[in-house]
Amino acid sequence: MQDRVASFRLPARIQDLLLALFVTVMQVQGTVVRNSGQPDVVLRPLSDLGNLGYLLLIVSGAALAVRRRHPAAVFAVTALTSVVYYGLDFPDGPGWLALFVALYTFTAYGDGHRTLQLAGGGIVALAVVWLIAAADVEPPAAVGWVYFRIGASVMSAALGESVRARKHLATQALERAALAERARDEEARARVDAERLRIAREVHDTVAHAIAVINIQSGVTAHVLDKRPERVRESLEVIEQTSARALAEMRAILDVLRAESSSDDVTDGGGADDLEPRAPRAGVAQLDDLTARAREAGLEVTIDAPPPPQPLPAAVGSAVYRIVQEAITNVIRHVGTTRVTISLQYSPDTVEVRVSDEGRPTLTTDPRTERQEQPKGPGHGLTGMRERCRLLGGRLDAGPLPHGGFAVTARLPVTPTEATTV
Repeated sequence: MQDRVASFRLPARIQDLLLALFVTVMQVQGTVVRNSGQPDVVLRPLSDLGNLGYLLLIVSGAALAVRRRHPAAVFAVTALTSVVYYGLDFPDGPGWLALFVALYTFTAYGDGHRTLQLAGGGIVALAVVWLIAAADVEPPAAVGWVYFRIGASVMSAALGESVRARKHLATQALERAALAERARDEEARARVDAERLRIAREVHDTVAHAIAVINIQSGVTAHVLDKRPERVRESLEVIEQTSARALAEMRAILDVLRAESSSDDVTDGGGADDLEPRAPRAGVAQLDDLTARAREAGLEVTIDAPPPPQPLPAAVGSAVYRIVQEAITNVIRHVGTTRVTISLQYSPDTVEVRVSDEGRPTLTTDPRTERQEQPKGPGHGLTGMRERCRLLGGRLDAGPLPHGGFAVTARLPVTPTEATTV
């Protein structure tokens, strides 16, 4: 119903033209009717001075046709015609209609303080002219029309300012609402991006670790195929188990992505936090399974990972697991069969995880250092681990050891500053 009523609303220009026509007719006709039959009261007829009285009434009313486009000019024209009209002692009547409408428009479409100052100054000037023109009016009771015009002028300006202030407040409220909506959308997008980045890390860690294990086992299989056929079965079983675990983790990640794409939680004010419980999580408790798979891949792993004195946040536990997993993957990929030591240490505020290996005895330089120094194919393992630590407010140090080998040490706060985005 409101849309139907709005469709019948005339354009603002047509409204102003009709209003100008109505006010002009009312001013002229009202003045003529009010003073008809009272020739002794009229000081100067409208037809005097070449019909100047009629012209002033028509000009002031017709000026309202452009009141919204030029409110200050319309106010000036109506005020000037009023000064001339009453200064020349033309008969009283509703000739003030155009002035009141112009005053209302001037303050309603003005800028507030400055417009009110100009309107107030104009009203004072008009009041002085009106009082001077009515000084010799008889009977004295007729001067009441002057005070009416002054009061009505003040009320018109006040009404226009009230409308302007209300529109201004409404506009500010809409702008704040739009800004808040944009902020919510940006926050939701940021959370979605963070969740996607987290899932991308999960995919990278899962696939990279599985591929590294499969690669080294397939190499072992090719090497012992003719010499030790019984070893081939063990390698193939490791490959089968590793690929099955990787496929299961990838399937779980894809389920999360499907749930994310079909859910409106993020756009309704949710975010990555809403998806966290559904995401595949690995923690400190799964390190034994991880090291068991590393031993199956040919590494000699020693682990010192006592249970934490208090439960770790899910994000911190997952980061510890993924850092160990990525470090083992790097050892398998760049070093091969060697001894790896994993240790976890807890303090009231942090948890420290360290993964070190002895490197290849025949190499004086750690292969991972050489790989990183090559201009092509540096990999993203250490970069991903550092990013995990940074997002949790922690720190990661990685580098070759003095007597050969490589060590990765991560220190993570027990209460991460950005845990919900990891």
